[in-house]
Amino acid sequence: MIRRLLFTIAALALVAAGACGAVLLHYARLYDGIVQEKFSGRRWDFPSKVYGETPLLYPGVQIDALGLETRLERLRYRRASGGVRFEGEYAREPEIFSLYLRQFNSPSGRQPPRLVRLHLREATIERIEEENGDDDLVSLELEPETLAGLYVDTWEERRELTLDKVPSTLVSAILSTEDQRFFGHAGIDPRGIARAFVANLAAGRVVQGGSTLTQQLMKNFFLTEERTTGRKLREALMAVVAERRYSKRQILENYLNEIYLGQNGAQGIFGVWEASRFYFRKEPNALTVPECALLAGLLTGPNYYNPYRHPDRARQRRDNVLRLMQERGLISEGEFAEALEAPLGVSDKPPETSSVNAPYFVDHLRRELAHTYPPEMVAAEGLSIFSALDPEMQLAAQQALERGLEDLGRRHPRLGRADSPLQGCLIAIQPQTGEVKAMVGGRDYQQTQFNRCTQALRQPGSIFKPFTYAAALSHTAGKGGVTAVSWVEDEPFTWIWQGKPWSPRNYRDDYRGRVSVRQALERSLNAATARLAEQAGLERIRDLARRMGIESDLPLYPSLVLGAAEVTPMEIAQAYAVLANQGLRAELLAVRSVLDRRGEQLQRTPMEVERALDPAVAFVVTHLLEGVLDRGTGTGARARGFRRQAAGKTGTTNDARDAWFAGFTPDLLAVVWVGFDDNRPHGLSGSQAALPIWTEFMKTATRAQPDRPFPPPPGVSLVTIDPLTGGRATPGCGVRFDEAFLEGDEPTEPCPLHDEDGAHSASRHERRFARESP
Repeated sequence: MIRRLLFTIAALALVAAGACGAVLLHYARLYDGIVQEKFSGRRWDFPSKVYGETPLLYPGVQIDALGLETRLERLRYRRASGGVRFEGEYAREPEIFSLYLRQFNSPSGRQPPRLVRLHLREATIERIEEENGDDDLVSLELEPETLAGLYVDTWEERRELTLDKVPSTLVSAILSTEDQRFFGHAGIDPRGIARAFVANLAAGRVVQGGSTLTQQLMKNFFLTEERTTGRKLREALMAVVAERRYSKRQILENYLNEIYLGQNGAQGIFGVWEASRFYFRKEPNALTVPECALLAGLLTGPNYYNPYRHPDRARQRRDNVLRLMQERGLISEGEFAEALEAPLGVSDKPPETSSVNAPYFVDHLRRELAHTYPPEMVAAEGLSIFSALDPEMQLAAQQALERGLEDLGRRHPRLGRADSPLQGCLIAIQPQTGEVKAMVGGRDYQQTQFNRCTQALRQPGSIFKPFTYAAALSHTAGKGGVTAVSWVEDEPFTWIWQGKPWSPRNYRDDYRGRVSVRQALERSLNAATARLAEQAGLERIRDLARRMGIESDLPLYPSLVLGAAEVTPMEIAQAYAVLANQGLRAELLAVRSVLDRRGEQLQRTPMEVERALDPAVAFVVTHLLEGVLDRGTGTGARARGFRRQAAGKTGTTNDARDAWFAGFTPDLLAVVWVGFDDNRPHGLSGSQAALPIWTEFMKTATRAQPDRPFPPPPGVSLVTIDPLTGGRATPGCGVRFDEAFLEGDEPTEPCPLHDEDGAHSASRHERRFARESP
């Protein structure tokens, strides 16, 4: 009986063992396929990155005006005190700026790490010298700034490294804390499990884990954080499978790229490369022994030991890691003592994901990308999206709009309403290329994501008038028709359109009588402008505005010529850029180029340009608009210290619901709108509300650009005139002005009021006119 019982028990044990073995074999085969797929396929989702414009350094650039040091700080470069030795460091002396650029991809190709020296004279680059280079560099690309990450659920920031790029000291520190017997076990470590069991039993709680580094990698790759026996068994089996299939080097390399090491706002810090950049602004190969120990110590609790929030905890944990390294003979007694005395070494404060806040622009760019790339590709394939946005200009735009709206609220308390505050937007573009350099779509993206630059349809008011003047000049070009010195009556009148009367009114019913075309535009006189529009033809004005970039509906009513239509600020920027670009229309673009994760070019956005306006007409209108800043409704820009050659126009709609300013230099154009989203009146003119914001932005944004005049194209004649009469100036004219004319329309007669001795006879009206003229 006993023998039969023992036989039965043995048989049942064999059956159970066989069943367990079969189950284990089944799961081993299943997990083998899963592990192979993960290791050979895409192991991580890489968010696509949106980068700002790649700055270019060359002789003649003023580095302070460019904001070179602030750019480098945002890129997490470190100022070196004892000489520049590692990538990501810089040092400034009175005559030499040393910079060790990191490797990066750019639209022009992969840029290698390089140590360069900028030779300066009074902060201006004279020449660029590369260490070990034979010749001076003609120009130098800077690393582009990250504006945003495009991702699905979690922003996991990492850069994949091969093991030979990770310093051995860091590897040793990590293995000392996480898996001392990594190279001796087969995926699970019974000794480690026993040691952890005893330690936890003695403490009465979980104080030590028995998982190997391979088990941790399997958990991170495939499993969850739940603490169950089932999960631990799956983790162990997967670890054994992985160890049989892959080398220790491959497993360690994946672990070093996978590990979670902290949080930067919405951005998770994964892998040793990103952690090194985040905490120390260094490449991993530049880390010191105590810095390696600090990173290794973070693995058990990146947030608990966060050196920014808990420096004392972080130091204690780092010192424990150093002690382990010393006990295992990985560092000497002297290195151990020196490392204990070292500061934590982290930067002064945690770096922001990007100090350049451009969420409205990034949303606009997403919509542009959606025409070409599926969302899953943008969110997971690690594309490098190089935009046209200039980070320094974007910061200037943010500050100008924020401060400008705050200042308006202080000076006009009636505008303050918490549920519907005064809003505004600013868009800046390069006229020659159509590249969007800055975009702020509202005062607070967290409150509302509505982008007023691209989505708000508002009446433009008087900033529509230059299209009217361009049409009038084009209509009579070379025929002795409308010129800058033509006379027009600024008096009440009625325009009959399709049998219906329309009577334009001037601001505050202030009429000037007989004025020149120049004065009519500089002073933004409605009645005089409407008379010109009646001569030019309403359809001609509308068609020209469409060619220049206004795509919204433009109703064919006479009030259109004074801006009684709804358009977006972006459309205004597009149309004004035609004037700044001598009649050429360059389509606005946000995306310059796109690279895949290997740095291969996927897209380069071509510049699309077409002729929209005769270049001579564009120049004459621009010349008129220069007077708006110098003598007309835009003189507030000069009073605020903006001295560059520029042209622009104020705009204010009926009941002061919308305030505008659109203005440009030869190299940069910006449009500002201010108003309430619910379209209620705010009672401010364009010169009161929008012009100050435009001025402060342009003062900052153009400081690194040369101040140059608008170049006259062929077909333009510059004639010195007497502004009182519009005739050619004589030696006796006391006031003289260089006016622009289309060839064939220049005045031929001399000034009739002044002889060569300066004698003149003028009425009281003429004397007033002379005081208000250029």
